[in-house]
Amino acid sequence: MGDRKERMEEKKRDRKKITIIWILAAVAILFLCFFLLQPGKTGNTAVSGNARGKKRMLFGATYMTMNNPYFTALNSRLQETVEANGDLLIARDPAQDQGKQNEQIQDMLNEGIGLLFLNPADWKTVKPALDACKAAGIPIIDIDTPVYDGEYVVSSIVSDNYGAGVQCAEDLISKRSSGNILVLDSPAQDSINSRVNGFIDTLKGHPEFKITDIKHGMGELEVSMQVTSELLKKGEYFDIVFGGNDPTALGALAAFQKAGISRNILVYGVDGSPDVKAAIKEGIVEGTSAQRPLEIASKAAQIAFDYLNGKEIEKNVIIPVTMITKDNIEQFDISGWQ
Repeated sequence: MGDRKERMEEKKRDRKKITIIWILAAVAILFLCFFLLQPGKTGNTAVSGNARGKKRMLFGATYMTMNNPYFTALNSRLQETVEANGDLLIARDPAQDQGKQNEQIQDMLNEGIGLLFLNPADWKTVKPALDACKAAGIPIIDIDTPVYDGEYVVSSIVSDNYGAGVQCAEDLISKRSSGNILVLDSPAQDSINSRVNGFIDTLKGHPEFKITDIKHGMGELEVSMQVTSELLKKGEYFDIVFGGNDPTALGALAAFQKAGISRNILVYGVDGSPDVKAAIKEGIVEGTSAQRPLEIASKAAQIAFDYLNGKEIEKNVIIPVTMITKDNIEQFDISGWQ
């Protein structure tokens, strides 16, 4: 009997120990869950969707065209930065059609984006999309090209576009004593407008340089090539070309090559694209004022996260540009972007 009683007592003690272990384990699990769910206690202490105490946010991005390696590079870095912070990015290409871009923005609003990165196809007629975002309470961050109605955006991150035109004109003045100039602009894009203004303003007081024509290149290689070809067929003479971006400059260069014209022509662009840097090294493009699309994308993403986290942000950010010519081309990565 005594042995049986001892065994029963031992079993009671064992059951008691097991009960205590389960209670302690439950308390530990509850404490761990409480700790992990506290704001700012997530594994990602950066400005991700989790750090904001929310599920992953959907960001939208739209560019005037993806038929330009500049915007491809910008979007790739933007997507990389957004996704590294635990969020998602969807991008749209309106192919220079502002009506289409307005529709795409509305579609992204319907998909539930929480913030829009906007590069307008037309800086004025994008307004219906701005109104739609305002009505939906969705903040807009302007990238590369400002919108006319700047009060709609929480921040604008652009290159020193006016300075890019100044740099090209100053380089031209240092290399030529005179010349006839073709300017290829794009009135719907304020970034290119600013570059053209900087170029023309810098040439004021230099009557030895004559602007023979200003044509709309629309920021596209094919359009610029066609426009330049038509001028050459008409017999117009110019020995200097200023393109509002690198595709424009390459389009003009292609027109000269197609026409078999080999005279010494100075061709300038703006972007700092790998293609134009390679052409500068070969000696067929004179120079480009280089933008920094990777820096613009990273800055835009950081400002977006800061804004969503309630931090103070800069309203207008201007990213410096750098003149690239054959004199300093060896300092740059020809195969990549700045």
